[in-house]
Amino acid sequence: MIIAFQGVRGAYSEDAVRAWDEGAEALECPEFIDLFDAVRSGRADLGMLPVENSIEGSVTAANDLLFRSDLWVVGEVMVRIRHCLIGHPGAGVQDVRRVYSHPQALAQCRDLLTSHPEWEKVPAYDTAGSVRMVKERGLREEAAIASRRAAETYGMEVLMEDVQSVRDNITRFFVLSRERGTGRGDKTALAFTTKNRPGALFDCLRAFADNGVNITKLESRPWRGRAWEYVFYLDLDGDVEDERVAAALRALRESASCVKVFGSFRKAALPSLGP
Repeated sequence: MIIAFQGVRGAYSEDAVRAWDEGAEALECPEFIDLFDAVRSGRADLGMLPVENSIEGSVTAANDLLFRSDLWVVGEVMVRIRHCLIGHPGAGVQDVRRVYSHPQALAQCRDLLTSHPEWEKVPAYDTAGSVRMVKERGLREEAAIASRRAAETYGMEVLMEDVQSVRDNITRFFVLSRERGTGRGDKTALAFTTKNRPGALFDCLRAFADNGVNITKLESRPWRGRAWEYVFYLDLDGDVEDERVAAALRALRESASCVKVFGSFRKAALPSLGP
């Protein structure tokens, strides 16, 4: 089993790969689009895509790509995020002048970074990639925010641990496949767009209320390429084959201008928030 992920060794996305299948081969991809291409082309059996963080919300670039993709969501994984401030061996917090990490990781560590206004905060494409870059540059005043495993992977040192502003920091990942999932799920992810008329969104959501289907997530995103039009992303309880869900989707298709079902799958267990 080959599972593609965005980033390099030591990334949280690689942790998600291991959580899904400990024995899988993890395939590094520079960007999200490369992850989709790896699965679509058959170079990878599955893809591990981060779609939402419990602190900073949706990973918008990932969700936009998912809406335009022909891949299926066949599962989800929840990973607890425990950020560390990572520097060179022998360096200390007092040496830090510049901190690199993914923009979401920087935002998740806002309290620490705000308390050090003398530090330059530099966005980078990946948490673990930031650690590797800092190591390669060899500058004692540079540090990165990433996981403890990233520090171990690249022979760097943890200067501060658990530097995220909120303890229950969890990222949700979708497992992507070329084939639709088999077996019954208890959760379904989809997206839809509305017609341009009064009450259009109400009519779409009423399809679920009228059929007793519980919506667990709803958010809107700009519809790329269509100014001032929006895509509504939705998670609900149940499988597309369930009678009530199927009825709700039939009603939704009558009211919406576009409906895209990403897939049905089993809900992921929340990770432990122990020490």
